[in-house]
Amino acid sequence: MVSISRRNLLAAGAALPLLGLRAHAQAAGKVLRFGLSSFPPSLQPWLHTGTAALTVKLLIFRGLTGFDEKGEVRPELAESWEREGETGWVFKLRQASFQNGKPVTSEDVKWTLEQIAAPNSTAFMKAEFGGVERIETPDARTVRIVMKQPTVTLPIWLASPHVPIIAKDSIEGRAGLGVGAGPFMIKAQERGASIEVVKFDKYYKPGQPKLDGIKLVAYADENLRVAALQAGDIDLIEYVPWQSMGTIEKDSRLRLIAVDGPFMGLNFNGGAGPFKDVRLRQAVAHAIRREDIVQAAFFGRGSKLEGIPIPSSSPYFDKARSEYWNYDPAKAKKLMAEAGVPNGFSCTLLSTAQYGMHKSTAEVVQANLAEIGIQASLNLPDWAARVDLAGKGRYDFMVQGTTADNNDPDGLAPLIDGDLPANMARSWQIPTPEIHALFAKGRAEFDPAKRKAVYAELEKSALEQAPLVGLAWRSQGYAMVKGLSGFKCYPGGTNFFSAYSLDEAALA
Repeated sequence: MVSISRRNLLAAGAALPLLGLRAHAQAAGKVLRFGLSSFPPSLQPWLHTGTAALTVKLLIFRGLTGFDEKGEVRPELAESWEREGETGWVFKLRQASFQNGKPVTSEDVKWTLEQIAAPNSTAFMKAEFGGVERIETPDARTVRIVMKQPTVTLPIWLASPHVPIIAKDSIEGRAGLGVGAGPFMIKAQERGASIEVVKFDKYYKPGQPKLDGIKLVAYADENLRVAALQAGDIDLIEYVPWQSMGTIEKDSRLRLIAVDGPFMGLNFNGGAGPFKDVRLRQAVAHAIRREDIVQAAFFGRGSKLEGIPIPSSSPYFDKARSEYWNYDPAKAKKLMAEAGVPNGFSCTLLSTAQYGMHKSTAEVVQANLAEIGIQASLNLPDWAARVDLAGKGRYDFMVQGTTADNNDPDGLAPLIDGDLPANMARSWQIPTPEIHALFAKGRAEFDPAKRKAVYAELEKSALEQAPLVGLAWRSQGYAMVKGLSGFKCYPGGTNFFSAYSLDEAALA
């Protein structure tokens, strides 16, 4: 076990925000110290500014619905909801207060959703809520949302941490934070270093939050984040590095909880270069020994992904389809011959050297493809440059590390629906009109059996067209002191939303 003193941490110049934390925690008795992987660039409620920001936003905001530890939708500001006709949904609000003391009303909900869908909005969920026809407020605790089309996924969209309900007119200017109704309120922050939140005494869940407060400290260096936990300066950390998981498991004072949720995959340029030909995308998919990626990038903490990322726990999971891209170099060579390049070809694989898991994944792909005659040269810029190149389609194919938006198949749309506006998490210029139409059909289908059939057809189409080739599920972990109870590691596409459970967390 690695253990370092506070003095050594300070000497490293990375623990300045920890000064006085231990004394403060002892004085308060129930202040959790949380080590984040980065300092949130923004806490604007409706923008997507990274997973560390999501964690903080889930402390101070809440939406109409949320997610539970199984990744399923649960009530939040709405205590119940039901369909009304083909396109309507009626939500009944519970008695809840914003952190300015005002009650949460249907007018606040209407105002929030209209801000998200506004023409000049930069909200992450703008496109989804552009499907709202109108919002009615029959009384202060009833909201009727009428969609332009039947939409079974509306309660799931409302559970996204990117759709918190904000007190009407409480956001001043473009950079305003707004007033939320979450379990904690921001008390103080040291820019770039730490954020402190304190318990909101009028939170709508009886007996919660159990903690008096949380001190969130940013550790961009993953080794220092682990060392701070081992030294007793931090109670909980996110993004546990895979090489440290074994050491943490052996430490009698600590506990590791991890799930396979995020994943690695390959995206392709369908506008130019060799991968305009779907047969070559399929050849690559069959040429990779995915177990090598699990070992090289994740120290064995993950599992191979030979299909579209639908977890085995999903009711939509199909074992045969999940093994579609099994390792079969002979099949890969046959596909290359059919595409007119039996002896192989040269191409460029975009990844990044800034994150070890991306670089290691790229190196395994490169080595495996060389065995069948595909010579892939690696382009490994820093992360900012990689994001820029990905967003402009300047690659032949690319390593991707991401997660679905949620655990419903609809959460895969940003990753495989090539008819949506371009984004850096999806292949470049691979139109998928059939997949686009099937996503729309799935959103409009309320019968579970029929919906399952729609997504089975969609999955088959995605496997045949290969706009995304899965490589490996990666184990995503949180580590904590054994005295912390109530914190849950959420599954699949909801893993980065695990902070939903911090209203139930307690320190012994």
